[in-house]
Amino acid sequence: MSVKKYTFSDLVRIEQLRKIESIKGEEISYASIKNMPDSTGSDFSYPEFIHRLKIRANHLIYENALGNKLRQPNQQFIRTRRIGLIIAMILGGLAASQAVSESSTLNIYWLLAVLLGFNLISLLLWISGITLNLQSLSGGIIAHLTRWLPYRHKHDPTITSSASHAWCESCLTGNVGKWRISVLTHQLWLSYLTAGLVLLILLMLAKQYNFIWGTTLLPDGTLPKLTQILGSPLEAVGLKIPDDPQTVASRIGTSKQDAETRMAWATFLIGSLIVYGIFPRLLLLGISWIMQKWSEYRFKLDLYLPYYIELRQHLMGRNVKAEIIDADPQAGVKPVDIARPPEHVSIPVNAQAFGIELDTATSWPERVVCRLNIIDQESHDAAIALINNMKTPVLLGVAAHRLPDRGIQRMIKELVDSSNTKPWLILLSKPSTPVTSAREFAWFRLAEACGIPAEHVITR
Repeated sequence: MSVKKYTFSDLVRIEQLRKIESIKGEEISYASIKNMPDSTGSDFSYPEFIHRLKIRANHLIYENALGNKLRQPNQQFIRTRRIGLIIAMILGGLAASQAVSESSTLNIYWLLAVLLGFNLISLLLWISGITLNLQSLSGGIIAHLTRWLPYRHKHDPTITSSASHAWCESCLTGNVGKWRISVLTHQLWLSYLTAGLVLLILLMLAKQYNFIWGTTLLPDGTLPKLTQILGSPLEAVGLKIPDDPQTVASRIGTSKQDAETRMAWATFLIGSLIVYGIFPRLLLLGISWIMQKWSEYRFKLDLYLPYYIELRQHLMGRNVKAEIIDADPQAGVKPVDIARPPEHVSIPVNAQAFGIELDTATSWPERVVCRLNIIDQESHDAAIALINNMKTPVLLGVAAHRLPDRGIQRMIKELVDSSNTKPWLILLSKPSTPVTSAREFAWFRLAEACGIPAEHVITR
C-alpha cells in the first residue's frame, strides 16, 4: 500500500501554481526544475506523482518568491472569519440588550424568539442545503462574502489574484467548500448565541428581573404547555423549571413574583439557550469540521487537465521495453524501418495489442505486434472473445489524429467492459498528420468516459 506523501495544503499550492502558470507563465522562472531527477517507479502511482508535483511546486515557489502571495488568500479568509465572529458577537449582545431593554420584567417567550428564532430558521435552511446539496442554503451571507474576495481583479488578473482564484476554487467550492462554509456558519451563530447568553447572565447577576408571558390569539393553556415541553430535556439533566402554579402566576397582570419563581424562569431561559441553541450548533460544528477534514483527505487533482497531462508525461515518464510471448511470425525477415516512439513511453509488459480502425500508415511502437485490427462487427466480436479469455494487459491503439466520435467511444467501452484487467489506451500518430493538443485532450476525455484512468493513457 502506497504511503500518502502529501496534504490537502500541498494540493492547494499545486492548484495555485497551475493557475499562475496558465495565466502568468511567462513571468515565472523555471531554472530550479530543469534538472529534476526522473521517476524511479516502474508503474504510475498517484501519490508518487503528487509528491513529485509537490517538489516541483516547492522549487518554483522558492525560486520566484511566491510564498506570501500563495498564503494571502488563506490569510484573507481567516481575517474575514475573525471580523465575522466579532460582528456576530456584537449582534448577539445587541439582540439580548434590546430584548431586555430598560424594563425590570422580561417577556420570556419574546426573549427566546429573538435569540433562538433566527437561529432556528438558519438551522433549517442549513439542513435543507446539506440534504439537497444546495450550497447557497448551507452557508450564510457573511460566509458567501468570502467567495467574492478573490474575484476583485477578475478583468486584470495578477499572480496574486490567480493564486486567490485557485485557492477559492479548491477550498470554497465542491464538498470541501460546502463543509468549510458550514463550519464558518456554525461558528458565527455560536458567537451570536454565546454573546447573548453571557450578556443575559451578567444582567441577571446585576439586576432583579421578573419573568412574564402573555398571548392574544393563542389559547391560555398553549404557552404553559409549551413551557413543559421545552423544559422536559432540562429536567432530564437536573435543572429546575417553573411548575404549573409558577407558570400561571407569571402571566402578565398577575402579582409580583417570588425569588423561587424568578430563579426557575432564569434557569429555564439559560437552559433553553444552551440546549436548543448552543448545543445543536456545537454538535453540527463538530460534524462539519470532521466532514471538512474527510473531504480534504479525499480531494484529488483533475489529472485530465492539459496541465497535468503534460506534467505526467514529463515527470512520470519511464523507459519500458514491451515484449511479446508469441512467436514472431516475421523472424528472419528484415523489418521495415519505422520511426522510433518518444523516449519515455509507458507500455505495460506482455500487453496484447488491438487496433481500433487503424489504417496502414499508422505505426505501432517497436516490438509491439497488433493481434487484431477492429474494422467491422465481425472483427469487433472476435476481439471481445479474445479479450474475455486474456489475463494479460490489453493495449488498445487508436489513431490520435482522428476525432473521437460516439461510435469509437461505444466500441472502446465494450472492449473495456470485456477485459479482465484495466486496459491501456495508446494514441498512435503518423508523421504526415500532426496531432493538436486539443485533439489529444479529447482522447483523454474519451478515456475517462470509458473507464480508462489517466495513468493508463499513453501518448507517442
